[in-house]
Amino acid sequence: MSSHERPMPKPTDPLGQDWALVNPVIQSNPRFWIVVGVLLAGIGLGVAAYVHQVRNGLGVTGMNRPVYWGIYIINFVFFIGISHAGTLISAILRLAQAEWRRAITRSAEVITVMVIVFGVGNVIFDLGRPDRLLYVIQHGRLQSPLLWDVCSITVYLMCSSIYLYLPLIPDIAILRDQTTKRRWLYRTLALGWQGTPKQYRILERALGFLMIIVIPIAVSVHTVVSFVFAMTVQPMWHAAIFGPYFVVGAIFSGIAALIIAMAIIRWAYHLEGYLKQIHFNYLGKLLFVMTLLWFYFTFAEYLTTWYGSEPVHMTVWWAKISGDYSVHFWTMVLCCFVVPFAILSRSQTRTVAGTVIASAFITVGMWLERFIIVVPTVSNPRLPLDRGYYSPTWVEWSILIGCFSCFILLYVLFTRFFPIVSIWEIQEGRMNAKEELAERVDVYLPDPVPQSAGTEGTHGPSMPAPEGGLA
Repeated sequence: MSSHERPMPKPTDPLGQDWALVNPVIQSNPRFWIVVGVLLAGIGLGVAAYVHQVRNGLGVTGMNRPVYWGIYIINFVFFIGISHAGTLISAILRLAQAEWRRAITRSAEVITVMVIVFGVGNVIFDLGRPDRLLYVIQHGRLQSPLLWDVCSITVYLMCSSIYLYLPLIPDIAILRDQTTKRRWLYRTLALGWQGTPKQYRILERALGFLMIIVIPIAVSVHTVVSFVFAMTVQPMWHAAIFGPYFVVGAIFSGIAALIIAMAIIRWAYHLEGYLKQIHFNYLGKLLFVMTLLWFYFTFAEYLTTWYGSEPVHMTVWWAKISGDYSVHFWTMVLCCFVVPFAILSRSQTRTVAGTVIASAFITVGMWLERFIIVVPTVSNPRLPLDRGYYSPTWVEWSILIGCFSCFILLYVLFTRFFPIVSIWEIQEGRMNAKEELAERVDVYLPDPVPQSAGTEGTHGPSMPAPEGGLA
């Protein structure tokens, strides 16, 4: 029996044991307003800093000659990398029909859509004059990797938004039919969803199509981001390894961000029955694999640079290993490899708390990795210019705080309007998962071998029992 012929959860069905998924939407909590107040304060600090920068120019930042890229470009690469937590991971798990995906896909997809916006926003901060953003549209050249970046990120944002919205429709219809708050909003966004078999077939086909196209788009986005660096001739940037290195780093930081978000949601909304230990264990194993891959690419990059020993490259290499940026470099290694390896390699420490601690270190380490990629190279350019040193000012740190505060606020507000765990997918899993799993197992198990004529007994040809074995 195909999936669209099986019974599907309908929005008119009572929620039953899944009311816990709707409670954050319909119930208010004093802690929510405290969190909102703190986040608004962080956003206010960032806005004030940006207004100060617009009035006084980029001279209020730590950027100088020759350091023309700083914390804003670091944040751009970092946020675009985290966006891989959603669509890419969700699409791969859906495509592989991993049953444990059902509770985590939406929390991942929300991260993708929101984080992309802040990645693009940091590019605007770096321009100094926001109106210069129009120059990319008015005077863009297809030969420029910057225009490739704009096109790929735009397509990625559109596809990710659709990929988030489509599986949200059945849950919006549930809120429309089962709650009384904001019914006008849910009635509009539900698009007349009634949960008929035909509608579910259309939804499955649309998701199946998006799953196929969103994976190469997600991979291409961070590859193109790497081209902004690798297409130059700056030392330690002009390397073919940058494409896969950036993609691995993006998935690495994306999984870490997803684990942290899941842990906060689990604690804040008491969803321990949905976001279980097994989810963190599986994601922890995946994070451990990415830890090893990250170390492999990092080791390969620095080994080949050292072995080549080109003087202009070695100037940057030594600045990272033992120079001005050595503290940043070795802290990155500690956060991205040493601590995660020690925690995630053992099942005893690969718990909810363990994976969250490892993810927190990885998030810090991956931000430092972007710092190590950007700053030492622009501080030691290929051309014979004066060498520079970069240290962010309060303006840049304040804008960074504002970005994180605004992202967290939007994520929290999403959980107040929509279920952060997909209700209809959970219900579908309860109804059909065992049957679907049995069908998949039957597909790849070997077919029974027909018995040859004249074989005695009913269990095939007799086999001699091993000596000392069961009779």
